[in-house]
Amino acid sequence: MERPTQEKIKKGLEVLNDKADSKLLTHMNSCVHCGLCAKSCVYYNANPEAKFIPATKVDLVASIYRRYNTLSGKFLPGLVGARELDEKTMDEMVDLLFGACTMCGRCVKHCSVGVDISYVVRKGREMLSNMGLVPESLQSTINSALETGNNMAIPTEEFVETLQWLEEDLQFEVNDDNAEIPLDQMGKDVLYTLNPREPKFFPLSISAMAKVFHVANESWTISTKMYDVTNYAYYSGNLEEAAIIALRLHDEMENLEAKTCVLAECGHGSRAFRWEGPNYIKKEYPFEVISSVELLAKYLRNGRIKTNPALITDKVTLHDPCNLVRSGGICQEQRYILGKCVTDFVEMTPHGIDNICCGGGGGQLAMSEYNERRMAIGKLKAEQIRATGAKIVATPCHNCVDQLTQLNVTYKLNIQIKTLCEIVADAIVLENQTENEES
Repeated sequence: MERPTQEKIKKGLEVLNDKADSKLLTHMNSCVHCGLCAKSCVYYNANPEAKFIPATKVDLVASIYRRYNTLSGKFLPGLVGARELDEKTMDEMVDLLFGACTMCGRCVKHCSVGVDISYVVRKGREMLSNMGLVPESLQSTINSALETGNNMAIPTEEFVETLQWLEEDLQFEVNDDNAEIPLDQMGKDVLYTLNPREPKFFPLSISAMAKVFHVANESWTISTKMYDVTNYAYYSGNLEEAAIIALRLHDEMENLEAKTCVLAECGHGSRAFRWEGPNYIKKEYPFEVISSVELLAKYLRNGRIKTNPALITDKVTLHDPCNLVRSGGICQEQRYILGKCVTDFVEMTPHGIDNICCGGGGGQLAMSEYNERRMAIGKLKAEQIRATGAKIVATPCHNCVDQLTQLNVTYKLNIQIKTLCEIVADAIVLENQTENEES
């Protein structure tokens, strides 16, 4: 990365000068240095150095604020711990805010005074983004989404061909030549999104959800123009790029006149579009937005799909994605789903809103610069999984699937990793199967 110009440095400092952002000022100045956040952090637990304590990251951003926005910081910087935004400080910011934080929010839950450490880290990343200091591999992922409409840069022709052969497989599996994966259809109840890693590497996830939609007799479609549920600009802190990506999905919902946007199993994608998106584009959505996890639970509760837990007898555990659960509050739906689909479910310890981050969030999977560090913190999750004795790990997030897949190989866990829709599809009972059982 090139060193930023004075003009870019000024733009970075403007993030701290926003008088309207009282939340940032409050949380930068509220830390009491009690140290409770340390043991909540996967980075500190994997490597207990002081620089990995979450409060250190808050102090780093706050020290720059003090230097440029307080009298004591301007005239007596050494006395109040104020730091110049120089090359050394910038390097430290990149390393700690991008390379040593998944923004999982576990430290926030354990903070004695409720400092939103993740928010301060995000604002620090916004500063770095304004200065052009986003790690190259993360920015390249964002650039792909901006230039092609999806972060994997999948050509439309390749995407359509993939869905066509998946449709043929679907027809064979459900024994119905009318089963389809509808593309670009107007006026449907549901516009379903995908993580681009699905058509590229995990097509069975698409097949699984298509099977569920077919059995539920859902009115649905997928856009070939804008189907990407992810928004990696949420991780980089570039609000302008985040707004462009969010607005594209918003506009496609209106173009196709769809009623509900169903977000595929992606933790940060759900957060970035559903909860952060209206802030990015500065207007409310005129349509409903829900996660596929909530939709699957709704189908089961309403009897639109039927499942047989006896079809999945292996021990199953659940990994809770941080953005979906700790930050989004979607916690019980996936447990209800598993209760309807498997016979042997065991919780990790801890779980739910206190679950340990797998290490793949915060854009870590997109930043090859920090692969070694990412796999080191992932050992904590691997040990947690191993302790359950489970043979299948279910998780409603493709970033988590990717990270868990790598942990499975590295730490020899000998497990299967599946999304929730794959679990449901495996346990689903087709109408002709029900008739055969009754006869």
